[in-house]
Amino acid sequence: MKKKWKWWLLLLAAAGVYVFFEAPNLNPLYSDGGFFWAVLITLFMGVSLAVDLGVRLSGSVQDLSLDMDHSRRPGKGYLITLAVLWAAYFLTVLLSAPLFNYKAFRDQLDTPEAREFSSEVQVLDLNQIPVVDKNLASILADRKLGEKPSLGSQVVLGEPTIQNVNGELVWAVPLHHSGFFKWLVNMDGADGLIIVSATDPQDVRYVDDYKIKIQPNSYLLFDLQRKARFSAGLFTGMVDYSFELDESGAPYWVVTTYQNRWLYALKEANGVILVNASTGETSRYSLSEVPDWVDRVQPEDFIMDQIANKGEYIKGVFNFSNSGKFKPSAGDIILYNGGRCYLFTGITSVGVDQSTIGFYMVDMKTKEPVMYQISGATEYAAMQSAEGKVQDLGYNATFPLILNIDGNPTYFMTLKDNAGLIKKYAFVSVRDFMLVGEGDTMAAAVSNYRETLQAAGAGTAVVGAGAEEKTGIVSRISSEVQNGSTVYFLTLAGEETIYRGSPDLGAELSLTREGDRVTLSFLPGENAVQSLTGFDNLDVG
Repeated sequence: MKKKWKWWLLLLAAAGVYVFFEAPNLNPLYSDGGFFWAVLITLFMGVSLAVDLGVRLSGSVQDLSLDMDHSRRPGKGYLITLAVLWAAYFLTVLLSAPLFNYKAFRDQLDTPEAREFSSEVQVLDLNQIPVVDKNLASILADRKLGEKPSLGSQVVLGEPTIQNVNGELVWAVPLHHSGFFKWLVNMDGADGLIIVSATDPQDVRYVDDYKIKIQPNSYLLFDLQRKARFSAGLFTGMVDYSFELDESGAPYWVVTTYQNRWLYALKEANGVILVNASTGETSRYSLSEVPDWVDRVQPEDFIMDQIANKGEYIKGVFNFSNSGKFKPSAGDIILYNGGRCYLFTGITSVGVDQSTIGFYMVDMKTKEPVMYQISGATEYAAMQSAEGKVQDLGYNATFPLILNIDGNPTYFMTLKDNAGLIKKYAFVSVRDFMLVGEGDTMAAAVSNYRETLQAAGAGTAVVGAGAEEKTGIVSRISSEVQNGSTVYFLTLAGEETIYRGSPDLGAELSLTREGDRVTLSFLPGENAVQSLTGFDNLDVG
């Protein structure tokens, strides 16, 4: 028995080391937790069996002859126990399949409410369109880091996360230690983070108000997963570690907690663990208690799986004719509408790759789904159409956003060169992906798109819907070069609003002077700078 205790303690110590460094989920009600305990129990019983056999083999011949009696065969009880244990585990895995409860898979995501696209999706605001994607945010953040050579040798960039901070759409990029020795001499944290505006590639800021002490793949309890696991989630499912800033700009790691709704399947978010990246302070919240500044609770892959399951099992498991089946398109994107964070993805019929039957828009906090029934091109078909418009230049389209331009559902994407830098902007009609507008500036691209719609007769009923006109006297006008293109700014007498326009609005804009009487067309919004959609200088013939 003493030998068993010695081996058991050694095995227990090894298990403790594994738990500390790997920080696994120890709850057997989750598949990873169940597998962990099954393996650990198997190892303990294996040690016990080996010790018992060793004792018997070192004993007398009489002991060995007794072992020939099957009723007293050593390890029989161990083997039966292990067989039952592993049979229970694999049976649970098997019963977790959709075959045994397809309705739960189909109905995990609520039936979406059908809505009108134009009445629900915000109209175009050129100043709020996120033109910077994740890849470009990393490039811009790396350039900003390169401006500080002494810092660049100490840290590396973390993963950018898009978010709404006090009404501004930004990418937040944490800085991480570049290695063990850098961490060892700077255990109070890496020096800050970089904020990249999602709407203006020129707006990149280095923020050193906070240190990033808790980091992914760090050491000891400075590691994010260990910190969250040992502080608030030792027996909890955890996933989707994202970096967010609160209203004051303080950095946090937002970790989604989840439970299984059916045995080892149907993962369902049930709250978050917030880890202060600077102090390590940890708090846990249920779904109803999540702070307002947290943008996302629902992991993207959870939502995409639930949409796929709803389409796959809409008429049961054995629907070999694919009747009524649908699936999400190959990609998805996070967007903001009305200050809320949503996952947006197209829906296609099974077997159809180039056209959509609609779009799902799912609130990333409440998981409330909405479906817009719009027939048209998929995101990738629209990307190919935009790339074809500039095929001689070899630009690559980013995964598109879907926008409401004058009531028309429209894909928006940037066209980038091989270095990942924005060279052009493109708008593609969802209903007819052959209708493409492109330009060197946002205003030029949307103007070209509107002209394309009108020329095709596709936008005569809605182009200009919601637009306003205003006539007044120019009090100030100036121009500047942005991204290689000239942009004009002007104000009218008696107003504080600034109007922004490109030369594509007409030659009259470049000839305008203070004191001229002009008529402006624009889509109203809450921003201090309004983008012009039309311009007429009444004093210029």
